[in-house]
Amino acid sequence: LAMERSPAMPKVTQVPTIIVGMDVSHGSPGQSDIPSIAAVVSSRAWPLISKYRACVRTQSRKVEMIDNLFKLVADKDEGIFRELLVDFYSSSGKRKPEHIIIFRDGVSESQFNQVLNIELDQMMQACKFLDDKWDPKFTVVIAQKNHHTKFFQTKGPDNVPPGTIIDSKICHPHNNDFYLCAHAGMIGTTRPT
Repeated sequence: LAMERSPAMPKVTQVPTIIVGMDVSHGSPGQSDIPSIAAVVSSRAWPLISKYRACVRTQSRKVEMIDNLFKLVADKDEGIFRELLVDFYSSSGKRKPEHIIIFRDGVSESQFNQVLNIELDQMMQACKFLDDKWDPKFTVVIAQKNHHTKFFQTKGPDNVPPGTIIDSKICHPHNNDFYLCAHAGMIGTTRPT
Protein backbone atom coordinates (compact mmCIF):
# COMPACT_ATOMS: atom_id res chain seq x y z
CA LEU A 1 0.00 0.00 0.00
CA ALA A 2 2.01 2.95 -1.23
CA MET A 3 0.84 6.30 -2.49
CA GLU A 4 4.36 7.70 -2.68
CA ARG A 5 7.52 5.73 -3.32
CA SER A 6 10.04 7.70 -1.33
CA PRO A 7 12.55 5.70 0.70
CA ALA A 8 13.39 8.65 2.94
CA MET A 9 11.43 9.58 6.02
CA PRO A 10 12.60 12.37 8.31
CA LYS A 11 13.14 11.54 11.94
CA VAL A 12 9.97 12.19 13.88
CA THR A 13 11.83 14.50 16.25
CA GLN A 14 13.00 16.79 13.41
CA VAL A 15 9.65 17.42 11.73
CA PRO A 16 6.38 17.75 13.69
CA THR A 17 4.98 14.23 13.38
CA ILE A 18 1.94 12.54 14.84
CA ILE A 19 1.95 8.75 15.10
CA VAL A 20 -1.50 7.16 14.98
CA GLY A 21 -2.61 3.58 15.69
CA MET A 22 -6.09 2.38 14.67
CA ASP A 23 -8.10 -0.82 15.11
CA VAL A 24 -11.69 -2.02 15.43
CA SER A 25 -12.80 -4.73 17.84
CA HIS A 26 -15.92 -6.78 17.13
CA GLY A 27 -18.16 -8.73 19.47
CA SER A 28 -17.97 -12.50 19.69
CA PRO A 29 -19.80 -14.61 17.11
CA GLY A 30 -23.40 -14.98 18.14
CA GLN A 31 -23.56 -11.58 19.85
CA SER A 32 -25.66 -9.80 17.27
CA ASP A 33 -26.60 -6.87 19.49
CA ILE A 34 -23.06 -5.79 20.50
CA PRO A 35 -21.63 -2.81 18.56
CA SER A 36 -18.08 -2.78 17.25
CA ILE A 37 -15.53 -0.62 19.09
CA ALA A 38 -13.24 1.70 17.12
CA ALA A 39 -10.08 2.70 18.97
CA VAL A 40 -7.49 5.25 17.85
CA VAL A 41 -4.39 6.31 19.75
CA SER A 42 -2.04 9.12 18.76
CA SER A 43 1.16 10.68 19.95
CA ARG A 44 1.06 14.07 21.61
CA ALA A 45 3.46 16.64 23.08
CA TRP A 46 5.82 16.56 20.08
CA PRO A 47 8.82 16.11 19.85
CA LEU A 48 8.18 13.35 22.38
CA ILE A 49 6.81 10.14 20.93
CA SER A 50 6.26 8.46 24.27
CA LYS A 51 3.04 10.24 25.27
CA TYR A 52 -0.20 9.07 23.71
CA ARG A 53 -3.90 9.83 23.89
CA ALA A 54 -6.65 7.33 23.14
CA CYS A 55 -10.13 7.81 21.70
CA VAL A 56 -12.74 5.07 21.63
CA ARG A 57 -16.16 5.09 19.94
CA THR A 58 -18.84 2.53 19.23
CA GLN A 59 -19.97 1.99 15.67
CA SER A 60 -22.19 -0.35 13.69
CA ARG A 61 -21.51 -3.98 14.48
CA LYS A 62 -19.07 -5.94 12.31
CA VAL A 63 -17.98 -2.81 10.37
CA GLU A 64 -14.18 -2.75 10.00
CA MET A 65 -13.80 0.74 8.51
CA ILE A 66 -13.81 3.48 11.14
CA ASP A 67 -16.66 5.74 10.13
CA ASN A 68 -16.33 8.56 12.66
CA LEU A 69 -12.81 9.91 12.17
CA PHE A 70 -14.27 13.22 11.00
CA LYS A 71 -17.76 14.70 11.08
CA LEU A 72 -18.53 17.90 9.23
CA VAL A 73 -21.69 18.69 11.18
CA ALA A 74 -21.50 20.64 14.43
CA ASP A 75 -21.90 17.93 16.99
CA LYS A 76 -20.58 17.11 20.43
CA ASP A 77 -18.54 14.42 18.71
CA GLU A 78 -16.68 16.12 15.88
CA GLY A 79 -14.78 12.97 15.01
CA ILE A 80 -11.97 10.98 16.54
CA PHE A 81 -9.19 12.25 14.31
CA ARG A 82 -10.15 15.91 14.58
CA GLU A 83 -10.13 15.54 18.38
CA LEU A 84 -6.65 13.99 18.26
CA LEU A 85 -5.31 16.69 15.91
CA VAL A 86 -6.53 19.44 18.23
CA ASP A 87 -4.90 17.65 21.17
CA PHE A 88 -1.61 17.31 19.27
CA TYR A 89 -1.71 21.01 18.36
CA SER A 90 -2.40 22.19 21.91
CA SER A 91 0.15 19.83 23.51
CA SER A 92 2.91 20.49 20.94
CA GLY A 93 3.43 24.24 21.24
CA LYS A 94 0.70 25.16 18.74
CA ARG A 95 2.38 23.18 15.95
CA LYS A 96 0.45 21.17 13.40
CA PRO A 97 1.96 17.86 12.31
CA GLU A 98 3.72 18.03 8.96
CA HIS A 99 3.84 14.25 8.80
CA ILE A 100 1.10 11.84 9.88
CA ILE A 101 2.13 8.20 10.28
CA ILE A 102 -0.81 5.79 10.56
CA PHE A 103 -0.54 2.19 11.73
CA ARG A 104 -3.78 0.40 10.83
CA ASP A 105 -4.50 -3.07 12.17
CA GLY A 106 -7.23 -5.54 11.32
CA VAL A 107 -7.83 -5.01 7.60
CA SER A 108 -7.39 -7.58 4.86
CA GLU A 109 -5.78 -6.97 1.46
CA SER A 110 -9.23 -6.66 -0.10
CA GLN A 111 -9.89 -3.68 2.21
CA PHE A 112 -6.72 -1.67 1.44
CA ASN A 113 -8.53 0.63 -0.99
CA GLN A 114 -11.31 1.19 1.55
CA VAL A 115 -8.72 2.36 4.08
CA LEU A 116 -7.51 4.90 1.52
CA ASN A 117 -10.93 5.91 0.22
CA ILE A 118 -12.82 6.04 3.52
CA GLU A 119 -10.47 6.44 6.47
CA LEU A 120 -7.61 8.39 4.88
CA ASP A 121 -10.13 10.64 3.14
CA GLN A 122 -11.79 11.45 6.49
CA MET A 123 -8.39 12.24 8.01
CA MET A 124 -7.54 14.57 5.12
CA GLN A 125 -10.93 16.27 5.54
CA ALA A 126 -10.23 16.80 9.25
CA CYS A 127 -6.91 18.48 8.40
CA LYS A 128 -8.51 20.73 5.77
CA PHE A 129 -11.37 21.62 8.13
CA LEU A 130 -8.90 22.88 10.73
CA ASP A 131 -6.80 24.75 8.13
CA ASP A 132 -7.64 24.63 4.42
CA LYS A 133 -4.01 25.43 3.49
CA TRP A 134 -2.62 22.62 5.63
CA ASP A 135 -1.31 19.73 3.55
CA PRO A 136 0.59 17.21 5.74
CA LYS A 137 2.33 14.14 4.35
CA PHE A 138 0.58 10.85 5.19
CA THR A 139 2.23 7.46 5.57
CA VAL A 140 -0.13 4.50 5.99
CA VAL A 141 1.21 1.20 7.33
CA ILE A 142 -1.23 -1.70 7.47
CA ALA A 143 -0.22 -4.36 9.98
CA GLN A 144 -1.54 -7.84 9.24
CA LYS A 145 -1.09 -10.63 11.74
CA ASN A 146 -3.84 -13.00 10.62
CA HIS A 147 -1.89 -15.09 8.11
CA HIS A 148 -0.05 -18.41 7.97
CA THR A 149 3.44 -17.23 6.97
CA LYS A 150 6.25 -18.41 9.21
CA PHE A 151 10.03 -18.08 8.98
CA PHE A 152 12.82 -20.32 10.20
CA GLN A 153 16.61 -20.20 10.32
CA THR A 154 18.24 -21.52 7.12
CA LYS A 155 20.12 -24.21 9.04
CA GLY A 156 17.61 -25.62 11.44
CA PRO A 157 14.09 -25.43 12.79
CA ASP A 158 14.74 -22.42 15.06
CA ASN A 159 12.85 -19.14 14.87
CA VAL A 160 14.50 -16.20 13.14
CA PRO A 161 16.01 -13.70 15.59
CA PRO A 162 13.92 -10.77 16.88
CA GLY A 163 14.17 -7.75 14.59
CA THR A 164 14.29 -9.82 11.38
CA ILE A 165 12.77 -8.08 8.36
CA ILE A 166 11.96 -9.92 5.12
CA ASP A 167 11.34 -7.49 2.27
CA SER A 168 12.20 -9.37 -0.92
CA LYS A 169 11.42 -12.53 -2.91
CA ILE A 170 8.16 -13.47 -1.15
CA CYS A 171 6.72 -9.94 -0.92
CA HIS A 172 4.39 -8.18 -3.33
CA PRO A 173 6.32 -6.98 -6.40
CA HIS A 174 4.69 -3.51 -6.50
CA ASN A 175 3.57 -2.65 -2.96
CA ASN A 176 5.98 -1.50 -0.29
CA ASP A 177 5.42 -4.49 1.95
CA PHE A 178 7.56 -6.54 4.29
CA TYR A 179 7.40 -9.04 7.12
CA LEU A 180 8.69 -8.06 10.56
CA CYS A 181 9.50 -10.52 13.33
CA ALA A 182 9.61 -7.98 16.12
CA HIS A 183 10.14 -10.19 19.15
CA ALA A 184 11.11 -13.67 20.27
CA GLY A 185 8.33 -16.23 20.52
CA MET A 186 7.33 -17.42 23.97
CA ILE A 187 6.27 -20.87 22.80
CA GLY A 188 6.45 -22.40 19.33
CA THR A 189 6.96 -20.55 16.08
CA THR A 190 6.90 -16.77 16.00
CA ARG A 191 4.36 -15.19 13.69
CA PRO A 192 5.59 -12.16 11.76
CA THR A 193 3.53 -9.03 11.18
